[in-house]
Order: sequence, then structure tokens, then C-alpha cells
Amino acid sequence: MGLLGSLLPVLAASDAGEGVFGTLARRWEEGGFGMYPIAACGVFVIAIAVDRYMVLFGKASIDKEAFLRGLKKHIYAGDLDKAISFVAGQKRTPLTAVVKAGLINVPKGPEEVQAAMDEAMLREAPRIEKRTAYLAMFSNAAMLFGLLGTIYGLIEVFGGVGAANPADKAALLSAGIAHVMNCTGFGLIVAITALLSYSILQGRTQHMLDDINETSVGLLNLVVANKDKMKIPANIENLD
Repeated sequence: MGLLGSLLPVLAASDAGEGVFGTLARRWEEGGFGMYPIAACGVFVIAIAVDRYMVLFGKASIDKEAFLRGLKKHIYAGDLDKAISFVAGQKRTPLTAVVKAGLINVPKGPEEVQAAMDEAMLREAPRIEKRTAYLAMFSNAAMLFGLLGTIYGLIEVFGGVGAANPADKAALLSAGIAHVMNCTGFGLIVAITALLSYSILQGRTQHMLDDINETSVGLLNLVVANKDKMKIPANIENLD
């Protein structure tokens, strides 16, 4: 009887003493073939989320306020060389890369500063945004795989109930439905995890892009306001 053949022994079994991992293993087995694509989605979700958290909250993150305080000190003093050296000495992030591109082009005028920062922004934005959107895709995929596995299991359950002993039909049907719903449950766990991670990371991404845009405009205004007292280093072309 396939799936239904194992239901009555399981119904008689006791869950006493079964740990969390034992329960998860049992429910995994009960979920059927649909659990495997859900697990694959879960692996991708974890890998992408960990990578994006490390980049957005670590490698590509910088204390913007502290960075701007140090930068403004040199610009107000009119020392472009020290301003560029200060930025170059900071951790390499999208924000510092855009600012450095703008500072190097200060001698060429405000239009070139803006153009250089726009170009740098086009290079750096993909580094911030890449792979995050896949979390939304895997969220939908895990949920759909869960539904597919559940529907497949229900087809087997209802097909087997017709040939079962009438006295056992109710128990087999209720147990069978309970078992195949494990597939939907695991799919939703993966989908919710992916969706929450996507929301957090997308919010962080937008915050970082907003910081870069705000800093770019502020830097341009600051350079224009202090251009007359700016000391242009002789080796400015070699700082790029």
C-alpha cells in the first residue's frame, strides 16, 4: 500500500523520549520526496544570507559619521592631498571608493567630480546588491515545493484509502494527511527564513545606497565651497 502501509505502525508508536533531532528526522522521512528540493533551497538560502550579512554588515560597512568628520577636517583646511590619503587609509568600502574617486578629480572641476562619483557608484552598487534578490526567489520556490510535495502525498493517501480496510480508513486518512503536511511545514520554514533575511538585507542595502548618495552630494557641495583654498597636490594623477 506504499505510504499507507507504514502509517498504522507509526500511529501505534510512542513519541516518548524522542528528542528534537529525532522528531525532525522522523518528520523529514514522513515528508517524502518533496523534502529534498526544499532542503536544497534551504542550503542556498543559508549560503546567500551568510555571505550577504558578512558583506553588508562587515566588509562593506563603515562608520559614516566618523569617516566624514575626519574627511571634512582636511577639506576645511584646504589640504586635498591629506584628504585623499585619509580616504585611502580607510577600510575599502563602496562609500570610500566613491568618495576617493570624487576627490581625485577635484582639480578638474565640479562636473568631473560628479561624473567620477557617478561612475564609481555604478561600479560599487552591484557589489552591494548582488545575490540578495535570490533570497526572494528561493522563498517562493521552497513554498511551492512544499505544496507540490503535499499534493503528491495527498494523491497517494486518497488512492490508498480506497483499497484499505473500512475500519482503518479514518485513521489512515487522518494520519496520511498529517504526514504529508510535513512537506508544507518545512517549505514554509525555509520560505519564512528566506523572506525575513531578504527584508533585512534589502533594507540594509538601501540604507547603504542612500548613505553613498547623500555623501556624494555633500562632498560635491563641500568641495565647491572650499575650492578656492584647496591646495592641489602635484602628483594628483598618480593617486587614482
